[in-house]
Amino acid sequence: MNVLPSRPWADVSAAEAAGARGVLTDIDDTLTTDGAITPEALQGLTALRAAGLPVIAITGRPMGWSEPFARDWPVDAIVAENGAVALFREPGRLVVEFAQDEATRAHNAQRLAQAAERVLREVPGTTLSRDSAGRVTDIAVDHSEFARLTPQQIADVVRVMRAEGMHATVSSIHVNGWYGEHSKLSGARWIVRRLLGRDIEAERAHWVYVGDSTNDQLMFGHFALSVGVANLLRFAERLCVWPAYLTPGERGAGFAQVAATLVSARS
Repeated sequence: MNVLPSRPWADVSAAEAAGARGVLTDIDDTLTTDGAITPEALQGLTALRAAGLPVIAITGRPMGWSEPFARDWPVDAIVAENGAVALFREPGRLVVEFAQDEATRAHNAQRLAQAAERVLREVPGTTLSRDSAGRVTDIAVDHSEFARLTPQQIADVVRVMRAEGMHATVSSIHVNGWYGEHSKLSGARWIVRRLLGRDIEAERAHWVYVGDSTNDQLMFGHFALSVGVANLLRFAERLCVWPAYLTPGERGAGFAQVAATLVSARS
């Protein structure tokens, strides 16, 4: 690809950066590098908070995995399991809320288990993600975190999940499948209304979304200030929707570049 559809993040205007009202961000390979948040990404989160910009992480990771980070990171909330679970702090406690009611989650639990069994049976070499014990509303198959699946195996996992009536997306590390109409976008709408009392659609032109993979395309297409960190280029051949901007840095370094621009514009 000779000409990228995305513009360099350095091209964002001062007015756009100064007008940002909040930041939505993926976690794996966006905030994290080699599975851990980097000091520069953590510093970026801290600087955004000090500048008065709310930051909400939206991830395919499970509720259980997200709990310590929702407690410890300088973020306003984490929306986990692709829009199904919200975790945020209130004085003295961590609050966990679900997009689906308890009866729906209980009904889906058996369906999720059966779908997982079918994937493992029909796609040789697949394994569930190591964080599966913390999952409540979805299943995840590891393709690049600890396991290595071929593009054909990944496509086969998606095919089986969809044959089971599931929504299926591919992140930088997992293939996620779930029942229900929630998504990263519905999760963003929900948590901004729940925590901030604001309508993100009314502010859509002023929210920044930062991501790194094909499962971020819905968000890239929805937010005018969408940004891909440079490792998004790994998925160039599979992207149909590109972000408006692309950082020069990969992973946590790219997120830190986004944060630095937004904070500088507000000073």
